[in-house]
Amino acid sequence: MRQTLIAGNWKMNGTLSQAEKYLDVLLPEISSLGKNILLAVPFTLLSNMSQRSKGSSLKIGAENMSDQDMGAFTGEISCSMIQDAGATFVILGHSERRHLLQETDEMIHRKLVKALSLNMQPILCVGETLQEKESGEAEKVLHRQILGALQSLSLEEASRVILAYEPVWAIGTGVNATPELADAMHKFCRNVLLELFSKEIAELVPILYGGSVKPDNITSFLQKEHIDGALIGGASLDPLSFLRIIQSS
Repeated sequence: MRQTLIAGNWKMNGTLSQAEKYLDVLLPEISSLGKNILLAVPFTLLSNMSQRSKGSSLKIGAENMSDQDMGAFTGEISCSMIQDAGATFVILGHSERRHLLQETDEMIHRKLVKALSLNMQPILCVGETLQEKESGEAEKVLHRQILGALQSLSLEEASRVILAYEPVWAIGTGVNATPELADAMHKFCRNVLLELFSKEIAELVPILYGGSVKPDNITSFLQKEHIDGALIGGASLDPLSFLRIIQSS
């Protein structure tokens, strides 16, 4: 059985003082839940939050990384740097980086391979835009994104990937996919994993749903067969909101 995973993504939000107050609220409440909780935060918060979370069920990760180890890449940050700061996972291929910063499938593939080579667990995000959905190309887009990112991986490497389906049209819009639609797309993603790897990998890899998930709708998603958790954006910024989601998982 795949374990339910709840992951938060702060995006470009949060100061050190805000992070301290956040953990003051969250850490005592999750200590008895016995669940693995992931929280991706800005680079500036990695060291402090990972130190404060040490020994708890809260794992701190990064929101992005470079595919390069070091060098003349002003403003970039490497996998070894985020590891050194305490990150245990990294989000790759988020739709905002694909569409706002023009990251390609090839670039995301390089980042994912680099992360795995350094024992950093990647959360690979895939998802279609509203235009792609309305033109009937959603499955084609997902197939291309998954294939582009995971091609050439070994079975062992593929087993360490977490997949997140995040329809772009549902991120930060307040409009989420119905649980039924999300489940169907998760099933399609799992079938792509079966095509690329094996039945064992397809059944092993967790697939999270991301797209305007909130405390009042999380249960309806997690009740579906192919949805193994959620990648939470805005609702993870409030510790009480994030806690309610965790408690409902």
